[in-house]
Amino acid sequence: MSVLRTVVLIAATMATGLAAGVFGLYSHTIMRGLGATDDRTFVGAFQALDRAILNPWFMLSFIGALAFTGLAAALHLGQDVRAVLPWIIVALVLYLVAFVLTVAVNVPLNDAIKAAGDPDRIADLAAVRRAFDEAKWAGYNLVRTITTTGAFASLCWALVKSGRVG
Repeated sequence: MSVLRTVVLIAATMATGLAAGVFGLYSHTIMRGLGATDDRTFVGAFQALDRAILNPWFMLSFIGALAFTGLAAALHLGQDVRAVLPWIIVALVLYLVAFVLTVAVNVPLNDAIKAAGDPDRIADLAAVRRAFDEAKWAGYNLVRTITTTGAFASLCWALVKSGRVG
């Protein structure tokens, strides 16, 4: 059981770290770069990025972080390893915030800009960009970046603590 707990905790930490990296990259690089482009470039590039991110590797980290962290919490309910549990629960709560924001805010905005269609066929690209609401998307993404980074740090500490337990 000890090996399983460790493997699951490592998987949770790795998946959460990867998700934090993706959200962070969007915050400090991608959205800043796209923000400096014209409307056609912004709409077309964002659509392409959103289509590209929907792949098994991203989904493994995005959904895996939640699943593995939840499983790690369940595996650390035993009295002998409970000292690690608070750090896992903090990570789970923080990641859950990012997960809910993604589904409730960012994904609907992503879907709306994709639904606008081919940028070459959009009559008013500026209106599509305004409707997307870059500031809202970026603001919520910053929250996702902070919460997933906090979850990653908490899981890292849980790994440290788990090496001192049992």
